Amino acid sequence: MKSIEIDFDVEKALFLRRTSEEVSYNDVLRDLLALGPTTKTSITTTAAESGQGDWVSKGVSFPSGTLFRATYKGRTYYGKVEAGALAVENKRYYSPSSAAVDITGNMVNGWIFWECQLPGRPSWQMIKSLRKK
Repeated sequence: MKSIEIDFDVEKALFLRRTSEEVSYNDVLRDLLALGPTTKTSITTTAAESGQGDWVSKGVSFPSGTLFRATYKGRTYYGKVEAGALAVENKRYYSPSSAAVDITGNMVNGWIFWECQLPGRPSWQMIKSLRKK
């Protein structure tokens, strides 16, 4: 394994983008570089694994075309499930929290930050409500 030197500010920025302890610095960098998740990641699956561009995160399947929205500091952000990821402002995310952290610059639980509108449904719902208890 190769190593690279980083300064404190870079390490802090990487740390803040980690959505949980299971997310490594490598996972954060792969997300920032739009490389997608590694095959060892159990949190999400790729479009090929879930079929038809659906996105699966922590056992919840969001069909392709699912709309996402969240309001932060008076601004509403929108996203859409496309090709196995959440697309927000021309960036692809593989967890709701990584998108929320990118928007806020703070550690945020994406499951309580975002709401979604599933295809064919008229109403919006908090994505946390879709997780199994």
